[in-house]
Amino acid sequence: MALADTQTVPVPKHIAIIMDGNGRWAKKRGLPRTAGHAAGAETFRRIANYCRRLGVRYLTVYAFSTENWKRSSEEVAGIMKLLRRYLEEALTDMDKNRVCFRFFGDLSRLSPELQALCREAERESTDYDVQVNFCLNYGGRDEILRAAKLYAADLAAGKADPNLTEEGFSRYLYSAGIPDPELIIRPSGEMRTSNFLLWQSAYSEYVFMDVLWPDFREQDLDRAIAEYTRRNRRFGGT
Repeated sequence: MALADTQTVPVPKHIAIIMDGNGRWAKKRGLPRTAGHAAGAETFRRIANYCRRLGVRYLTVYAFSTENWKRSSEEVAGIMKLLRRYLEEALTDMDKNRVCFRFFGDLSRLSPELQALCREAERESTDYDVQVNFCLNYGGRDEILRAAKLYAADLAAGKADPNLTEEGFSRYLYSAGIPDPELIIRPSGEMRTSNFLLWQSAYSEYVFMDVLWPDFREQDLDRAIAEYTRRNRRFGGT
């Protein structure tokens, strides 16, 4: 029985996922990498809906990193096409799904059409409670560097407190106003952070899973949450 049907353990308020393994999933089946991304997009839809059933308040997903531009132009174009299609459908079903959209990353490198869709999705969904954060053209180091530059500019203009605190610095991040993720899941068998939420993950619990993202199922999320609940989160204490 699914966790959403029993609710026997507390569920994290904020879950983040590195959606990894699309290309390897396709290669194993003799398919182009774009087919893997299409399968991964369907997995995201299903898992996002399941998170809502569980009562997860925030879901942050690594959709496209600053390093992913190194991939072939065909693969990048395929990912952007999938994202555009998803956003167009999401805007049509906005009142039914009732999900708030946020985008973390430098959207200026995206096509004007895709940038407009991202901004429209954010604008049209501000009144909804469940929030999905898409990390798009995102890198953790890039985010911290951007935040430092924004703070320095405000400090030079006399708009910032020179006694900078962690809380004050966090206001310059893409995730300003959002609690840090309690649980970060990485499927695919890889065991690294890949420049994802470097600031926000300081005390997150990581669960690495040996399943490729397109094969990730609701029961895999249940297993990750169960593992999370077994952890003793001391936050540097005893």
